Amino acid sequence: MKSLDRRKFLGAAAAAAAFAVMEPGKAIAAQSLMDKPTGLKPMELGLLIVPFGAPEEKFKVLNELGFSNCFLSLDGYIGGFTPSVVAQYRELMAKYAITVTTVEVVRPEPLVWNFLQGPSTIGLVPPKTRAARIDALKQVSDFAHQLGISQVQTHCGFIPEDPADALYPGAVEAIMTAAKHCQGNGQYFLMETGQETPTTMSRMIRDVAMPNLAVGLDTANLILYGKANPVDAVDILGPHVRSVHAKDGKWPTNPSELGEEVLIGKGLVDFKEVFTKLHKLGYAGAVTIERETSGPQQIDDVRAEKVYLENILKDVLG
Repeated sequence: MKSLDRRKFLGAAAAAAAFAVMEPGKAIAAQSLMDKPTGLKPMELGLLIVPFGAPEEKFKVLNELGFSNCFLSLDGYIGGFTPSVVAQYRELMAKYAITVTTVEVVRPEPLVWNFLQGPSTIGLVPPKTRAARIDALKQVSDFAHQLGISQVQTHCGFIPEDPADALYPGAVEAIMTAAKHCQGNGQYFLMETGQETPTTMSRMIRDVAMPNLAVGLDTANLILYGKANPVDAVDILGPHVRSVHAKDGKWPTNPSELGEEVLIGKGLVDFKEVFTKLHKLGYAGAVTIERETSGPQQIDDVRAEKVYLENILKDVLG
């Protein structure tokens, strides 16, 4: 994701054991937030919004387009999650009857979304920005906790495929640190697919070994980064998926640049097969449309994508 949920992947016993290490009162509060019902239908369509600067305007758009839920990209608020901001979002969520399924931050800068500078600038893997990004994730986790939002997501970066790589232990520790903070707030911490192969992400889940570490499946990113077909990725990561970004794209043909993100239905993602596999696995979270355009064109595109996906989901869900 550059700009602009739900199945437990471990049994209740494992989750309870993990929360038992907290203070008793906090463990109960945390567990209840993670299990809190969203009131959404399985695979209900939502929209990713970047609300900073005009939050009410963005919530109005959600309402006008007929969405009941959204995914918040909150980078603009880093360092400014004040009580007044919390109160503002609590009011907007109530006023427009919007459920926020997940929040995300990927900053601070630098961030270069390509294959040349990307590995050294994106996510929790680069040591230079790791501490600042963990701090940003803690901020957004605390903000989301006050609003009863149970999922925090980010790009963890180009996780080394070689576990013997010198960067790998630090990446494990960083992801574990972020996951532990989210666990204390009763939240899942989601790694968004993109910069790593599904097998590498699966290995990271195993090595971090936190019951609240899960996957945010971005259907297009797997293609845009040339890492996997999203249909096949579900075979590896499906049981861990708690968030889905519906986005379409094409394979990268320039070895320096990512592939092209396109209107849903115009790219290479087989949404019917992805949704069918997720449905069979019991995925009951939201399907969040993400369209990386802006202005009136974005609204027109989202309207068309919503109709396209509604027809597919009607067939999948029956």
